[in-house]
Amino acid sequence: MTATKAPSEPRSQQAVRRPGDRIFAGSAKASGVFILLVLAGVAAFLVSEAVPALTAPAEDVPGGEGLGAYVAPLVLGTLLGAVLALLVATPLAVGIALYVTYYAPRRVAATMGYVIDLLAAIPSVVYGFWGLAVLAPALVPFHVWAADTLGFLSFFAGPASTSGRTMFTVGLVLAVMILPIISAISREVFSQAPALHREAALALGATRWEMIRMAVLPYGKSGVIGGAMLGLGRALGETMAVAIVLSGGAGATLNLISSSNPSTIASNIALRFPEATGLGINTLIASGLVLFVITLAVNMLARWIVNRRADFSGAN
Repeated sequence: MTATKAPSEPRSQQAVRRPGDRIFAGSAKASGVFILLVLAGVAAFLVSEAVPALTAPAEDVPGGEGLGAYVAPLVLGTLLGAVLALLVATPLAVGIALYVTYYAPRRVAATMGYVIDLLAAIPSVVYGFWGLAVLAPALVPFHVWAADTLGFLSFFAGPASTSGRTMFTVGLVLAVMILPIISAISREVFSQAPALHREAALALGATRWEMIRMAVLPYGKSGVIGGAMLGLGRALGETMAVAIVLSGGAGATLNLISSSNPSTIASNIALRFPEATGLGINTLIASGLVLFVITLAVNMLARWIVNRRADFSGAN
C-alpha cells in the first residue's frame, strides 16, 4: 500500500511592498532623520558660538560680573513670565474646552472653537501693541491697588508702575497667546473620553458635572498637562510681544507690578543683537543656548507625561 503524502504546510508568503509604500516609508524616515540633523546642527552652532563667552574672563562679559550673573536675571524673567501665563491660561483653557465639548449647543461650540483657534493666527506684534496700548494702561489701577493691599508679598511689593509695562502685563499677554494651544489640545482629549464611562455615569444618576469629574477629567489629565507644557514652551520663546510690552533691564526680582523688571532671554537678544559686537554677540548666543536647553527640557517633559499614560484607554 502506498503511503499517502501528508499535505505540506502552507508557506507564509511575505507581503510584497508596492513602490508607493517604499517611497512613503523612505520619505517619512528621511524626514525624521532630517529633523534630528537640524536639531543637532542648531545645538552645535549654539555651543560653538557660546564657547568664547563661556571661557572669557568675567570682566570681559557684558555687565562685568561673568556669564552666570548676566544670564541669571534673564532666566528668572523668562520663567516668571511664562509660569504666570501658564497659571492664568490653563484653568481658562480647560473651562473653555469643557464648555465647548459638553455644555455649549453644537452651533455655538463650533463658532466658539473657531474664534478661540483664530487667536493662534494673530501675529505676535499685534499682541504686543495691544498689550502696550490697551492692556497696560487698563492694569495701572490694579497695580496701585495691589501695591497698597498686597504689598507684604514680594510679588506685589511695588512701587506700582505708572505705565503698566510690567511683568504682570506680560504674563497676561502671553496667557492670551498660549490659550489656543492648551484649549485645542484639551478639547481634543475631552472629546475622546470613553463614551461607555460617560454613559455609565449618567445612567447611575450622576449630574453632568459629576460625569465630567469622574469620567472625563481623569481620562484627559495627561493630555491637559501635555498641552500646558506645549503652551509653556511657546511662552518661553516669545520675543516681539514681550519686547514691545515689557520695560525690562533690571536685575533679578520677583516684583510683578514694578517698572523695574528683569527682561527675558528672547526679548533681550532681539533688542541687543543689532548693536552687539565681538564678545557681546557670543554672550547673547550663550543666553540663547540656555533658552534652547530650557525649551528642550520642557518639550521632553511634556512628551514623557503624555507617553506615561499612552496605555490608558476606556477598556482599562
